Amino acid sequence: MENLDQVYLWIIDNGMKFIGAILFLIVGFWIVKLVVRQSAKLLTKKKIDAGLVTFLRSFFSIGLKIMIIVSVMGMVGIEMTSFIAILGAAGLAVGLAFQGTLSNFAGGIMILIFKPYKVGDVIEAQGYTGSVTEILIFNTILKTPDNKVITVPNGPLATGSLINYTNQETRRVDWKFDVAYGTDYKRVREVILGVLNSDERIMKDPQIFIGLGDMRDSSIQIVVRVWTSTGDYWDVFFDINEKIYETFNRESIEIPFPQMDVHIKNN
Repeated sequence: MENLDQVYLWIIDNGMKFIGAILFLIVGFWIVKLVVRQSAKLLTKKKIDAGLVTFLRSFFSIGLKIMIIVSVMGMVGIEMTSFIAILGAAGLAVGLAFQGTLSNFAGGIMILIFKPYKVGDVIEAQGYTGSVTEILIFNTILKTPDNKVITVPNGPLATGSLINYTNQETRRVDWKFDVAYGTDYKRVREVILGVLNSDERIMKDPQIFIGLGDMRDSSIQIVVRVWTSTGDYWDVFFDINEKIYETFNRESIEIPFPQMDVHIKNN
């Protein structure tokens, strides 16, 4: 009975600690979530870069939760000095094991400092093309044109090659149109120029370029280059393709297909 009484006393004494620790953990996590959410809203209102907002939100959320967990461990009687010593001894091994994670963290900081891209930009990197929706501590979230979500580690993004399609306000649109041999080049040039000048989205400065390109096996190639705003790039590209095709048909300008002349000699 004496041993049973001691067990009851231990449960009562330590049980309250455990209950208090659990409540502290739940309330602490709830407060962290609330603080992080309100801080993100405040930073957004201050017009802070969206990538920096998502990065700081993720960083502070993890950091504050770790602090709460450490506090809870102290509440339930775990000796923190020895625990910290164990963590320090294991730090090197953990660091080696998480080299990739640490490089991604460093990459995230470099991205926020040097800003090769920001939230909303369309980029091509690591074999993927998509719009940047979030820049987190360890990775960047992309959304592809066909609505797929891709998670790309920050380390390779910070150190590898990257194409930012929307960083500049204007982009050059290129076409190569093939016409048959014997076609009047000057006439074709005037027809193409008329189509381009009729589209208000195409800039007149820089000047429209139309030139004679390669002499191909079955055709001659007309090279066309114009400038437009970045947001109009794809609309201009597809619309002009359609207009050129219709205009060439209407003006009887032949669009050739690959062909080969075979001559048979009868010996």
